[in-house]
Amino acid sequence: MGFFTRCFKLLLVSSLAFAPVEHAAAKSPVKKQHVSASKQKKYITRVPSQYRVNQEKTKAMRPTKLHAHARKSAKPAIAADMYDAYEGKSSVTNLAIASTKALVINQNTHEIIYSKNLDTPTPIASVTKLMTAMVVLDAKLDLREQVSITEMDVDYLKGTSSRLPVGTTMTREDLLNLALIASENRAASALATHYPGGKQRFIQDMNSKAASLGMMNTRFEDSTGLTSNNISTASDLAKMVHAAYQYPLIRQITTTADYDLQIARRQQPMHFHNTNALVRAEQSNWEIGLSKTGYISEAGRCLVMQATIAGEPFIMVLLDSVGKLTRIGDARRIKKWMEHNYNTLSSLDQHGEIVLTGLSMSKSLNENAN
Repeated sequence: MGFFTRCFKLLLVSSLAFAPVEHAAAKSPVKKQHVSASKQKKYITRVPSQYRVNQEKTKAMRPTKLHAHARKSAKPAIAADMYDAYEGKSSVTNLAIASTKALVINQNTHEIIYSKNLDTPTPIASVTKLMTAMVVLDAKLDLREQVSITEMDVDYLKGTSSRLPVGTTMTREDLLNLALIASENRAASALATHYPGGKQRFIQDMNSKAASLGMMNTRFEDSTGLTSNNISTASDLAKMVHAAYQYPLIRQITTTADYDLQIARRQQPMHFHNTNALVRAEQSNWEIGLSKTGYISEAGRCLVMQATIAGEPFIMVLLDSVGKLTRIGDARRIKKWMEHNYNTLSSLDQHGEIVLTGLSMSKSLNENAN
């Protein structure tokens, strides 16, 4: 018993001696946990101070980063000139052009060979000048009368330049030539300024002439086409081209490649060239009977023509082209396609935008011929 008693006492003394250590050990995890939480708290509060975002720099950098990212994934923008080489899906049986609105019609049979948004109203820019010329000729004014460019003829709407200074004097026939060949805006404006009754009466007669031709979706507000409020449709413009073709002088002028004008007090004549490259001498494969171009930003590049293709007379209207040469390229594509297909056209099904139809405009064209 003595032995066991001594062992018990020894264990009791040992437990009492190590009690503080065990207590401390028991407390240690709590303390460590407390310290860890404290450090964690301190770390959390420190992070923003060490890595604080500079909002101004971020604001400046963000567009650059996004732009750089966008450059990697986005497709490159297509320049307007890209349309000059437009080929679309043209083939011997299918025709595709880049002009937004278009119409090709046989002037004899009045068959619509091709149409694209033909009844959509759109600004027509300097194609307007064909109507300007018809109104002047209808009034039977003296074409040899001397007419001056005035301050009223200066373009304050678009700010376009002109080679005709205020005070320049020439004949009314010279004005017609410059307006139709070189698309000279001051020349077209002067024709209206020196019209009996002035510009207001001239505009009224333009709209009256349009109505008489059955151009029901057409409106004119000036004689130059600089305003985007001069609107028409491909269908209406085909009627206008047909009517203008009945004037021998308009046919002669619009198919003249170059024009020289002798101005008083100038030693050398002023040289002007036709805005339609297809009527120039080097384009000998075209037989064009009438031509007029047009351009303002709202209208795009425009071209109307009467031309003989595959032995048949056609009226061609091309509106709202994008590239500088797109309207010329479209005209060439149409000519090439028609030379290959016109003699073999039949009642084929429609392919894409091509309209092979018996729809006739003969009534409106014949009834309104001048």
